[in-house]
Amino acid sequence: MILVAIGANLPDQAGAHPLVTCRAATEALRSLPGLRVAAVSRWYATAPIPPSGQPDYVNGVVRLEGEADPLDLLDRLQAIEARAGRVRGLPNAARTLDLDIIAIGGMVRDQPDPVLPHPRAHEREFVLRPLADVAPGWVHPRLGRSVEALLAALPPQGVGLL
Repeated sequence: MILVAIGANLPDQAGAHPLVTCRAATEALRSLPGLRVAAVSRWYATAPIPPSGQPDYVNGVVRLEGEADPLDLLDRLQAIEARAGRVRGLPNAARTLDLDIIAIGGMVRDQPDPVLPHPRAHEREFVLRPLADVAPGWVHPRLGRSVEALLAALPPQGVGLL
């Protein structure tokens, strides 16, 4: 099981709403060789973390089935981001599309990128809430805690269904 977080809070180059961009990214994931989209979460409106005055995000998670090399998958995800107009700048900056590998099975990887599981996923409701939609009962490979337990431990972070 491969878990990929999808997020956007800026219109794409054609002016499409971030939800349209996120849905298009989901379709792009369907074309990745050797992988199959097994589940797509509901879409959530989320406040930026940390608070920054930028627009709210659209967030979701896709569960893929198949085998993937972490570096190869990261390259493919970054190519999808680039096609959506993603410009890499400051950390946590507003963006047209953000695709993050949250986990690849139970793999634990410290370096090089991607670090697995994603090093901040367990702190972010905007990741865990949609992750629970597509992988209920998922257990964090480092922490040994279920997605439900991780969610229960978080303070509210401004996440709601679209």
